[in-house]
Amino acid sequence: MAAPRPPPARHSGVALTAPIPDLEALRALTALFKEQRNRETAPRTIFQRVLDILKKSSRTVELACRDPAQVENVASSLQLITECFRCLRNACIECSLNQNTIRNLDLIGMAVDLVLLFRELRVEQDSLLTAFRCGLQFLGNVASRNTDSQAVVWMHAFPELFLSCLNHPDRKIVSYSSMILFTSLNAERLKDLEENLNIAIDVVDAHRRQPESEWPYLVISEHFLRSPDMVQTLYAKMSNQERVTLLDVIIAKITGDEPPLREDVPVFLSHAELMASTFVEQCKMVLQLTSEQLADDEEVLATIRLLDVLCEMSTNTELLSYLQVFPGLLEKTIDLLRLVHVAGADGTNIFSTSSSVRADGDVSSVVEGFRSHLIRLIGNLCYKDKANQDKVNELDGIPLILDSCKLDDHNPFLTQWAVYAIRNLTEGNSRNQDLIAKLEEQGLADTSVLKKMGFEVEKRGDKLILKPTGDSPSGD
Repeated sequence: MAAPRPPPARHSGVALTAPIPDLEALRALTALFKEQRNRETAPRTIFQRVLDILKKSSRTVELACRDPAQVENVASSLQLITECFRCLRNACIECSLNQNTIRNLDLIGMAVDLVLLFRELRVEQDSLLTAFRCGLQFLGNVASRNTDSQAVVWMHAFPELFLSCLNHPDRKIVSYSSMILFTSLNAERLKDLEENLNIAIDVVDAHRRQPESEWPYLVISEHFLRSPDMVQTLYAKMSNQERVTLLDVIIAKITGDEPPLREDVPVFLSHAELMASTFVEQCKMVLQLTSEQLADDEEVLATIRLLDVLCEMSTNTELLSYLQVFPGLLEKTIDLLRLVHVAGADGTNIFSTSSSVRADGDVSSVVEGFRSHLIRLIGNLCYKDKANQDKVNELDGIPLILDSCKLDDHNPFLTQWAVYAIRNLTEGNSRNQDLIAKLEEQGLADTSVLKKMGFEVEKRGDKLILKPTGDSPSGD
């Protein structure tokens, strides 16, 4: 007569079959670890047993990688590996004790080795992807809020795991590997990335391909943007598509619900220097858009996005003070506005004023708001800055801004930004006020435009006075 089966053993509140003999026992343990009290009372022997199962199963995977004839034997091992990872993943949730035990048993190294083996395994895709994903989730959880585990994960995973996973075709694998990177990175390890720049570029490209995934975005916004050296090196090495993605993250960071803190300002001053110097150097290439053959040129798109970044940066008081004195920035912006204005008046092209509705996919969407943003940046740079107000006057920028104030579907809010710029140019500056009044008298400034902008010219004796009408500026 067969001996009776022993009852389940109990270890500090966790019930399990002793020892864990099969997949069902692992699944039961995974379910138990969904509860915090079971995680907190789990004995080391459980994780030792999980390690033993992983070691045995990994040998089957290794054999299948070396000998394709062995692949038919790997299915059950993949199931066990997947459930081991699920069990360990759950055990690590908000439990530093289990994280430490698992780390000390070198389960982290075992998990990384298995994940890297999965790349070489040629089996049914769904079961392999599930094991792959669960392994990455475990590595993310074991490193969460645990600096010692983060160091071990980094030691085993960098750089090979990230190089393998960040450009993987499976979206979840990209997301989970980005989570591991975000969790493990610190200032010291960021230097490792600067020496393995392909990983950082892969993160930016992952965000470009998967903008809905929060982890690549967080790696860029919370780690990369804290390092001026990283941003400068990245910008030099990336494709223009990737540059646009990086610039979009900078805009989102500046304009988001949690904008840069005061202690972040020195870092963003370095970013502002890079953005401004690059724009000053490259801004005229936007004029290539007058040629339809170059209308989708990615380098031009990156330059246009630089202008958007500078507009947003100049809304920050500290960054504005720096940009207001940046060599050549105001001059180049006025010069580009003039060239765009001339190009738009010279025949029909992408810079021509339009008051007609555009079809979806029209190439004019490339320069949506470009002229408005040039005027916006000029207005920002002249805010309470007498030297820049005078400089715009000397460069004949005021008539240019007044003449730009026309209905244009390509440039929403053009009138509003022109009003803003003129107000900043004339605030406390009688010379600029006198110039606009004389332009109106000479017929070089349209009275209706001035009125539309909320100004009127009044003659007092021999003197012309520009004054606000008291009416709100009308919309486009």
